[in-house]
Amino acid sequence: MSCVEEPRWLDEDEQRIWRSYLLGHARLNELLDRDLREHHDLSLAEYEVLVRLSEAGDRSMRMAELAEFSNQSRSRLSHTVDRLARDGLVARNTCDDDRRGVWAILTDAGFRRLAEAACTHVRGVRAYFVDAVRGEDYRALGRAFDAILGNMAAAEERPESVSR
Repeated sequence: MSCVEEPRWLDEDEQRIWRSYLLGHARLNELLDRDLREHHDLSLAEYEVLVRLSEAGDRSMRMAELAEFSNQSRSRLSHTVDRLARDGLVARNTCDDDRRGVWAILTDAGFRRLAEAACTHVRGVRAYFVDAVRGEDYRALGRAFDAILGNMAAAEERPESVSR
């Protein structure tokens, strides 16, 4: 593998932290997903869709917007919503003003399932994440990810890419 421009390679400490982040993130998602599947027959991705819909003013969102907010591709979101719709947790409606647009709507059954699953999810988030990193370290983690998200948003707005 050759680079057009030599990158700033990670030093040993940076590499260790990066790999800890990757493994920790993957393992955390696995555990949260496992808990939701075992206790509520929901995946973590499905739970996130239900959360986003519950937070919308009328418990509905356009599918394109929902894909963006739930960090799923439109294709993946479509499959996720299909399963939720089969289970009666979400309904789909076409947009009156735009026939190509589709709304996802959280049903009452979906809201009830979300309320039940939220207790399990929050217990897991607290046990696996929040309680493991306490006090100033937790606040520092929040500041770090705010900075990372801001940096990524700025990079997305620039025409140049880091892959050069």
